[in-house]
Amino acid sequence: MKFYEQIIGEVCRIGQRAGNVIMDIYREDFAVREKSDTSPVTEADVAAERLITEALEALTPDIPVVAEEDVSAGRSPDVEGGRFWLVDPLDGTKEFVNRNGEFTVNIGLVVEGKPVLGIVHAPAIEVSYFGFAPEAAFVQRGAAPAEPIRARAAPAEGLVVAVSRSHRNAETDEFLAKHQVVSEQVAGSALKFGLVATGEADLYPRLGRTMEWDTAAGHAVLRAAGGRVETIGGEELVYGKADFANPPFVAWGRSS
Repeated sequence: MKFYEQIIGEVCRIGQRAGNVIMDIYREDFAVREKSDTSPVTEADVAAERLITEALEALTPDIPVVAEEDVSAGRSPDVEGGRFWLVDPLDGTKEFVNRNGEFTVNIGLVVEGKPVLGIVHAPAIEVSYFGFAPEAAFVQRGAAPAEPIRARAAPAEGLVVAVSRSHRNAETDEFLAKHQVVSEQVAGSALKFGLVATGEADLYPRLGRTMEWDTAAGHAVLRAAGGRVETIGGEELVYGKADFANPPFVAWGRSS
């Protein structure tokens, strides 16, 4: 835990520096191209990833970095040592392209399959969620000091649900129909993990395909805030899978 305390500040600064790079491009005209999986990518994804990867390699040279665009290009380090970074330099590229501000920089540290430290930084709306195990989670809004956050137990009157702005599907609706939902909060990218971590929402279901770099940082923050992320079968979501692909999952607040 002392190691996490020592590096969390610098990891947050790396995320914020990447956010500054993204915002420089966001304010200008930029090109969008399709990757082999048809997902969009921009020069902001590439520039932010380069900055983050180089900074993490300097900060922790013994910990490999798994980053989205590198993996898409066929470059993936060996993570069999059980400790590695997962980086999504621009989570919510669709939100970036649509210029709605709901995109994030995600940096997460995984140890033995579990996310133990993470930052989710949303540069356009000036919000950062960050935390590390076992229970040290925070939110910083603009220039205000960081504040501790804590996920809440589901209230008896019903659930507030965080739902995806761009990836909601029929399976999500079927899942929600089985629960008592009083309201929904729609958001893009890993911001939904932040809503659950702060107690503004009680759960976030994602019943479509995601990758580990999409979720590790937000999962780490939610764990530090007392929440959990589980597969549909109720098992904890783990990291370091051969293809880095996640099964469908649900992020929950506190169990009690």
